[in-house]
Amino acid sequence: MRGVSDSPRRRIPEAALSRLPLYLRILGELSNETVNQVSSEQLAELTGMNAAKVRKDLSYLGSYGTRGVGYDVNFLMYQIQRELGLNHDWPLVIVGAGNLGQALANYGGFTERGFSIAGVFDTDESKVGSVVGGVRVRHLDELSQVVQSKNVSIGVLATPGTAAQEAANRLVRAGVGSILNFAPVILSVPRGVSVRKVDLAGELQILAYYEQRRAANAVAREAAGAPARGVSA
Repeated sequence: MRGVSDSPRRRIPEAALSRLPLYLRILGELSNETVNQVSSEQLAELTGMNAAKVRKDLSYLGSYGTRGVGYDVNFLMYQIQRELGLNHDWPLVIVGAGNLGQALANYGGFTERGFSIAGVFDTDESKVGSVVGGVRVRHLDELSQVVQSKNVSIGVLATPGTAAQEAANRLVRAGVGSILNFAPVILSVPRGVSVRKVDLAGELQILAYYEQRRAANAVAREAAGAPARGVSA
């Protein structure tokens, strides 16, 4: 197994970067099963991709594996965690204490992956002062103070669409450089601020497409006298 070079690594393309958390999750499962080595072919099968793409993605980390042996599972996990910045904790804030914000605050997966909730914020006085996920909901006016005192750089936006842009503006003014946006709007942010949008409705619409396609194919096969079969995504 070749180690990671001390020289600067190439910038990882967005598509490859988006797959690193998937590799990390699979590797974590393998590690829990005391699997020590994994090949690119095995990773490809477990992730639903082809082996060449897996090897290309991992090459951006400076990891090339060993022919006939594959990758050391724990070391590859370390490489991905280091590349993603998961070798230290990241405090984050959640703006919006409605149903979605409360669900996110109560989600244990954040802390398991190195993200601690430094604060939950809302403008609704009926929510301010309540406790969600073990954190007291503060008024949005206190956002800047918490961001600066706890060195927060990541914000999660769980507000209604009508309030999202103003909430994003407040996050940016407070010094947050990365925003995970669950609101159904496109945000306008200054250059240098990173935004990732989680479009739950959009994902459901894609699933609806597959369901429609599956149903149409079943009808066509039935008309042709063939047995019904599923549709792979």
